[in-house]
Amino acid sequence: MKTGFIGVGNMGGAILRGYAGSAQGKKDQIMIYDRDRERSEAVSRETGGSMTDHVTDLVRASEVIVLGVKPQVMDDVLEEVAKAYKPDKLVISMAAGISIAFIRKYLGSDARIIRIMPNTPALVGEGMIAMCPVEGLSLKQLMGAEAILKSVGKVEEVDESMLDCVIGVSGSSPAYTFMYIEALVKAAVANGMERQQARMFAAQAVLGAAKLVMESPESLEQLRINVCSPGGTTIEAVRKLEQNGFMDDVKEAFQAAVDRSREMTRQKKG
Repeated sequence: MKTGFIGVGNMGGAILRGYAGSAQGKKDQIMIYDRDRERSEAVSRETGGSMTDHVTDLVRASEVIVLGVKPQVMDDVLEEVAKAYKPDKLVISMAAGISIAFIRKYLGSDARIIRIMPNTPALVGEGMIAMCPVEGLSLKQLMGAEAILKSVGKVEEVDESMLDCVIGVSGSSPAYTFMYIEALVKAAVANGMERQQARMFAAQAVLGAAKLVMESPESLEQLRINVCSPGGTTIEAVRKLEQNGFMDDVKEAFQAAVDRSREMTRQKKG
């Protein structure tokens, strides 16, 4: 399917690169538009996709339009998309706070839309992407969308009402994880370890723990208990985290992200 990418910054660019490098991504079937022409040119050279200077040209030529722009500019972009959009074309939007209903105000009540919420690990092919399709999409459109998204990570279909929750649990959570790794690195350096080595130890521990969560049938509580030998080092660390309210802090951070997502959506309903 001819696929056009509007906005190829961090997230849009990551999905484009993953798709262009996959078996399904045919370079001569990819079009690119970004307001930053130098970025368009660079991404075009890197991926082999063809660039255009006009949103309307991209929309006319594409069966799938991937919107990788920030919520603040979505109104302007949708106005341009609407000039050439036809309801047989699929639009994939990743902007936080921009609902399917909002997009349909510009493209029509019969617009074929999939709203997604990716996260930054898509940059290294380990993204977690929530996918919310409207009813009535063809099998070709659904499979085409999945091929694009699976090129940068795992895909899970959810109801649009769950997207605020998705933002808290996976969309924003890499930032919490980076803070956790950063704290470990700083503590290790304070105890005499070289910074780059500390970074490797901490990051690999998180990577391995995540893999264990994905592959083990045991509960999260049991996985934690398995590491905590009585009288050992880990149980002392866990006790200190519990005393300081570690899990409550994480839950409050999650809720803050969810609440902000809901607020952004309300602001765009006007």
